[in-house]
Amino acid sequence: MKLLHVSDLHIGKRVHEFPMIEDQRHILAQIVGTIRERDVNALLIAGDIYDKSSPSAEAVALFDDFLCAVADLNVPCLAVAGNHDSQERIAYASRLLASRNVYLSPVFDGAIDHVTLHDEHGPVTFWLIPYLRFSEIKSCFDEFDGDYTDAMAKLIGQSGVNPEERNVALAHQFVTWQSVQPERSDSEIGNIGGVDNIDARAFDVFDYVALGHIHRPQRIGRDTVRYSGSPLKYSISEAPWPKSMPLVTLGKKGSVDFELIPFKPLHDLREIRGPLADLTSPDVVGAADAEDYLHVTLTDEEPWIDAMSRLREHYPNVMRLDYDNVATRSASQAAVSAPGELESMSSEDLFAEFFEMRTGMPLTQAQTDLVHAVLTECGAK
Repeated sequence: MKLLHVSDLHIGKRVHEFPMIEDQRHILAQIVGTIRERDVNALLIAGDIYDKSSPSAEAVALFDDFLCAVADLNVPCLAVAGNHDSQERIAYASRLLASRNVYLSPVFDGAIDHVTLHDEHGPVTFWLIPYLRFSEIKSCFDEFDGDYTDAMAKLIGQSGVNPEERNVALAHQFVTWQSVQPERSDSEIGNIGGVDNIDARAFDVFDYVALGHIHRPQRIGRDTVRYSGSPLKYSISEAPWPKSMPLVTLGKKGSVDFELIPFKPLHDLREIRGPLADLTSPDVVGAADAEDYLHVTLTDEEPWIDAMSRLREHYPNVMRLDYDNVATRSASQAAVSAPGELESMSSEDLFAEFFEMRTGMPLTQAQTDLVHAVLTECGAK
């Protein structure tokens, strides 16, 4: 049985105010194409289908189109709600959708829902585990004094998993391995102190664990516990990471093979740095797709007031502009060395310091007057 594992679609997301909907439409079409071309037997979506618990109409319509395209291939789709999703919204019309082989995690009521499919080796049972907080799991038990890992292990243990057969879990959680944490990006929300983690041993009974929640593709402890990662780069920190989707082949009990199929984004997200004159030269602009999403770091010692507009003449999708020069490094060091002073600074002084830190230049008198007028009108102090 061939399983295609994806997660963290975040349909409807914006990155630095750039809407990702067309990029997502492009990537969802690739998933459908892979299902068709590689004879996939089931699609697994491990949570964070949407970017918000109340997604836009446009986001819902795109996911609807995607589900219809998968269903038209007569390939089962199994999906769970992530922490960005509303369990109630994801579960809506789930019984009706099941008639077209689309299986969505229900609202959690203390039990883990499951779906069984068959191939030439017999049954494969898929366990749909939506994002669950420790308190939600613990409340299922009359008495419990363990941690998050113990709670998840107990919940799974009482769900009736038959270890003699093949079992696959879809889960959207922060899973670690013997205190080793997965590599994360800036686009993920992590709790302080790591108290939200579940050790991978809680999932030992499963032949494969399709994880969502972490945006970088990676294994956790063993090859059969795996984050697919997000299909697109949703923060600047993800720029160096290639994105892929695991194609998992289940043979008879104990046989699991993998292939990572790379995504080809509509626009890559990458970083470039150097002097403005170099970055806008034909050789540099033409070296890669100029319509990629970019984080630009200018190294000019004398900042350009119109740098963003000049960059966007060549690169229309510049997401972020920073300077790295003597002045910005000095300003950053000054800000770090005296953090307590921020509390006593006025809004005008804070903006002036931020401006100088980002551009390496102090505000002119005309700019200072403009900032004062704007802040006065807004009622800022």
